[in-house]
Amino acid sequence: MVETIVPPAAAPVALAELRAFLRIDGVDDDAALAAQLRVASELCERFIGAPLLERTLRETLAARAEWQALSVVPVRAVTAVQAVTADGSTVALAPETHGIDIDAAGRGWVRCAAGVGRIAVTYTAGSAGDWNAVPEPVRHGILRLAAHLRMDGDGAPPAAVTALWRPWRVMRLGAGAVR
Repeated sequence: MVETIVPPAAAPVALAELRAFLRIDGVDDDAALAAQLRVASELCERFIGAPLLERTLRETLAARAEWQALSVVPVRAVTAVQAVTADGSTVALAPETHGIDIDAAGRGWVRCAAGVGRIAVTYTAGSAGDWNAVPEPVRHGILRLAAHLRMDGDGAPPAAVTALWRPWRVMRLGAGAVR
């Protein structure tokens, strides 16, 4: 199970940018435009298979002596590994009882010594620190999809948008990664 502890700081495309793209003056439609940007951003993240902006996540895993992969990539930092007690609370683990690693592809890995049932791993994952660092084709695809949604699009990204996002798509084979 993965839960978001700290959400991303902002949408990857500024509201003013969408207003300019759609040639809208004034702020009367800002609430609807902001909602369309959120939907377009979420659809982008689902399509590429990775969060656009960094966020802090907590993932609960079965403790295993062999390496196991964290669910969300790219991982920027693993900040805590804790044992999960029977009542669901967490207890800090001594550093010598577990191992953490982040490989060159940004996949986070964790292992834990025997005797611990479940662990909670807190980590930061995401492609960019702020929306200005999101690659321009990805941002433009979000703008185009938000505009498409504005014109009563069905929510499926048009081919022109998916073509912009495809180079950043993360593909995974298999159910779970183990080293």
